[in-house]
This record gives sequence, structure tokens and C-alpha cells, in this order.
Amino acid sequence: MTKEQFGREKRYLLALSIAKSMLARGVIDDSDLQIIDTKLMKKFHPVREGLSPKRA
Repeated sequence: MTKEQFGREKRYLLALSIAKSMLARGVIDDSDLQIIDTKLMKKFHPVREGLSPKRA
């Protein structure tokens, strides 16, 4: 993993963590989290994106 890939992964996980915190507090629901995750994947292109099954 390059430094660039690591940085993208780190920023993706940080943003996802914030979204999951919002889910836990009831600010958003599961469908909102899925939308946010999809947008974060498109923005950050984390390494894990290549490991995840394709979304519809």
C-alpha cells in the first residue's frame, strides 16, 4: 500500500466512523448510511473498495 492509498483509506475510515456515530445517535438511518458509504467510496477510492462486492 502506498502512502497515497493509506491516506485515502484513513480519510475514508474517518468519514465512515463519523457517519456510523450519527447512525448510533439516530441522526441518520441505515439507508442514509448506505448512501453516505457509496459517496465516500466514490470520493476516496479506498483500497477496500476493490475487495467489496459491487453495489447496485
